Amino acid sequence: MTKLDELFADYGQSPWIDNIRRDWLNDGTLAAMVAKGVRGVTSNPSIFAKTLSTSSAYDDMLEGKGDMDVEVLFEELAVRDVRDACDVLSAVYASSVSTFVEKQRRYCDGFVSLEVSPRLARDTVATVTAAKRLAAEVGRSNVMIKIPGTKEGLPAITEVLGAGINVNVTLIFSLDRYNDVITAWMEGLELALKRRSDVSTIGSVASFFVSRVDVAVDALLPEGDPRRGTTANAQVAGAYQLFKRRMSSDRAVALFDAGAQVQRPLWASTSTKNPTYFDLLYVDTIVADETVNTMPDTTLGATLDHGNFSSSELRNDESIAKAAALLDQLPPVVSLAAVTEKLEVDGVSAFVTSYEELLATVKEKMQARS
Repeated sequence: MTKLDELFADYGQSPWIDNIRRDWLNDGTLAAMVAKGVRGVTSNPSIFAKTLSTSSAYDDMLEGKGDMDVEVLFEELAVRDVRDACDVLSAVYASSVSTFVEKQRRYCDGFVSLEVSPRLARDTVATVTAAKRLAAEVGRSNVMIKIPGTKEGLPAITEVLGAGINVNVTLIFSLDRYNDVITAWMEGLELALKRRSDVSTIGSVASFFVSRVDVAVDALLPEGDPRRGTTANAQVAGAYQLFKRRMSSDRAVALFDAGAQVQRPLWASTSTKNPTYFDLLYVDTIVADETVNTMPDTTLGATLDHGNFSSSELRNDESIAKAAALLDQLPPVVSLAAVTEKLEVDGVSAFVTSYEELLATVKEKMQARS
């Protein structure tokens, strides 16, 4: 049993990897990671951009495509990657479906996420249209469409879930917004039920971004302040409290009675940005049942090597409350609401910038192969 297997079997947290690469699909690297316990895949424009700029794995697929619209071509490449990754994860998905049907767990695993264009983050209608198109183009039951948890994204989340499509809600930075996302999930499944859809087939996660919160808050605290490096995980504890409370509500229970899967919190941005911090600060300490941790390559490797999940601050209600209480110890100079609002704006902007850089890279490679 690997550390990743232990994380899932003994602690109920699903390890996913935050990366997707064509060469990993071609050479069996992703399949090997799945064999070690990886149970899902996430991706975003920054990841695709890095792969395209540093790898020749896509060169043959770009051959003779010089006349294509660059965005259409990128989506074609991304859809193909995600479809193939879904096939690699198909056994995990099938096994988790059986476990869900047998009521051993309240969710399915084996999903691969594909994000709608970040350009659409503030456009509800266009987001819904793109999500439905991408899900149909991938054509796999275990594809999960990523939609930003912006105000404009909330009604899109509801509509896409209501259409029976799996949704990964991304770019969540605050407890208030996470609360809104849970409501949007509930409304989406209620809509699906109204349309007589089988809600048992609709998976969803809510991606709560972690380490970026510490980067922003630490910058507002004096050097050597003991509160540095604590805010992000305190927010995670608060998010898990919120998850447990809302998933035990009458409204949620009614959905579960109708056959729905639970919407799990997913801890994203879990690599340490400060090199002086422990490399698994955002892994070991935030292990909890019915959650996901999606990790970049280096963090996943460190987890396989020396993960110690018994140190989690989310072991029981008392430890969770103690961890969340650290939020009350922030000085007046730190407005967490202002910090998280800026992080959302900056996060959307950064994804748009990465997307534009990605399209420029695709265009450059298209022209080189024409």
